[in-house]
Amino acid sequence: MKKYLLSAALLIAVTISAKAQFSLGIKGGVNYSTIASDNLHTSSVTGYQAGAFARVGGAVYLQPEVYLSSSGGSFTSNDNTYSGKVTFTNLNVPVLLGVQFGPKNLNLRIMAGPEYISKLSQNQNLSSNFNAAYNNFGNAYKDNQLAYQAGVGVDLGAVTADLRYQGNFDHVNDNYNQRLNLWALSVGFKIF
Repeated sequence: MKKYLLSAALLIAVTISAKAQFSLGIKGGVNYSTIASDNLHTSSVTGYQAGAFARVGGAVYLQPEVYLSSSGGSFTSNDNTYSGKVTFTNLNVPVLLGVQFGPKNLNLRIMAGPEYISKLSQNQNLSSNFNAAYNNFGNAYKDNQLAYQAGVGVDLGAVTADLRYQGNFDHVNDNYNQRLNLWALSVGFKIF
C-alpha cells in the first residue's frame, strides 16, 4: 500500500512540475540611480547589478531574484557651495509577479513586485564643508529598505532582457527626506 501511495504522490508531483514551467538563470546589467531630496539638487550615478533569477509558471509567473548592485547619487546644495556623492553596494531580493505572452521563443513580459534591499557597504565623498553644514549627513542612511520594481522584458530563446523602474516605499535617509529612484537595464541567460 505504501508503494502505491508513494508512486501516486511521485506521479502527481511530476505531472504538476511538467505543467508548470521552471527556469533558472543568471543576469547582469547597468542601472542609473538618483537620491532625490527636498533640499538638494541631485544627479544620477551609474551602477551595476549581477546575480541569479528563477521563474516559475506559464502565462502568469513568479520570478524571485537575488543579486548584488551598486546605487547612489550625487547632490549639491541649492546655492552650489556644498557637494557630495554617496554610493552603496546592496544585496537585492525582488519577488516579481508577471504576465508573459507571445510565441514560445519570443516572450514579451510585464512584471512588478516588492523588493528587500540590504546595504552591504557605503562609500561617500563629501566636500569638506558638507558635514559641517549637514550635521551627521552620511551616517543617517538606512541599512535595510523595502522597495518596489515594475518593468517590461523580452525573452528570445534562452536570452532575457529587462527594463525596470525601482522606487522605495520609505526614505533612505529620514533626516533629509531622501528617496532612491533607479532605472535598470539587464540581460540574462536561462541555464535551464
